[in-house]
This record gives sequence, structure tokens and C-alpha cells, in this order.
Amino acid sequence: MKKIILISVLLLANLTFAQEKMICKTATVVFEASVPSFEEVKAANNTVTLVLNPKTGEIASLALMKGFRFKVALMEEHFNENYIESDRYPKAIFRGNIENFDLQNLTSIPKDYRVSGKLELHGKTQAIQAVLKISQSNSGIKIVSNFSVKASDFAIDIPAIVKNKVSNAVHIQLNGILK
Repeated sequence: MKKIILISVLLLANLTFAQEKMICKTATVVFEASVPSFEEVKAANNTVTLVLNPKTGEIASLALMKGFRFKVALMEEHFNENYIESDRYPKAIFRGNIENFDLQNLTSIPKDYRVSGKLELHGKTQAIQAVLKISQSNSGIKIVSNFSVKASDFAIDIPAIVKNKVSNAVHIQLNGILK
């Protein structure tokens, strides 16, 4: 009988701990490094993982580099082999904190929150600050963000032959619903 009670208490404690974090495994990250008058350099990854600890405001994100899809297959190949080197650097990881986050204050109207953290990409880590638009929806906590990074900050070389066709400034959009 003591074993059954102990196992029940442990399972309940584990369930309670697991519910502290909210997760989304289908967040979308879209990046664009296009230059006007040239072919669009844009890709999307719809299998990005987001994790939020609503009590502390800690947030993390993981994107597998081979999950990005381009309109042109050759661009995808060049992205994975020459630029991001996906076999050597398979993922991008962001870890940060949302300032003054309070789950109780969320409504259906998006509210701006500042997030500060570190983005690890291509073997380099850079401090990132961005604004997250966070709202409560019927399906969970919705997070939307738009920010930019520089490819050169992550030691991503753009060959001279395409330097005029690919921007060093990379615009990133994030969308996800945490449950």
C-alpha cells in the first residue's frame, strides 16, 4: 500500500512539474535576406520548438537548420551546404527571458514584451533583444516577433559572387502558439 501511495505522489508531482512549462512544436520561423531587384532569398521552418516557463518568463527556441524550405531547391542546397553548414551546425538555439511577463495579464489583444537572450547559430553566440507580441487565444498563448540579425555576426560568409544578391541583414519572423 505504501508503494502505491508513493508512486501516486511521485506521478502527481511529476505531472505538476511538467505543467509548469508551456510548449509549441509547430512554431514557424521565416527568414529573409533578399535584396531588391534580385531573386527572393526567403525560407520557412514550420517545425520549430518553443518552450515558455510562465512563472519565470524564461523562453527557449530550437530550430533545425535542415527544416528550412525555400521556393528554389538549389537555394536550399546552397543554404545547407555553403552558408549555414547544416551537417556541422544542425540547429539554432535561443535562450532568453521575457521582461515583466505575467501570464495573468494576457488578453486577446497582443501586448509588447521585451525579450533578451542569446542566439546560438553557426557555432557563434550573440546577444539578442527583440519585442514579442504576446496574447491569449482560444488555443493557447500566441507569440509573434519580428527582428533582424546580421549573417556576419554568426560568421556566415556571403561569397563575393553573390554579395549583391544576398543581404547581410537577415529579417526573422516568429509565430507560435504555446499550450
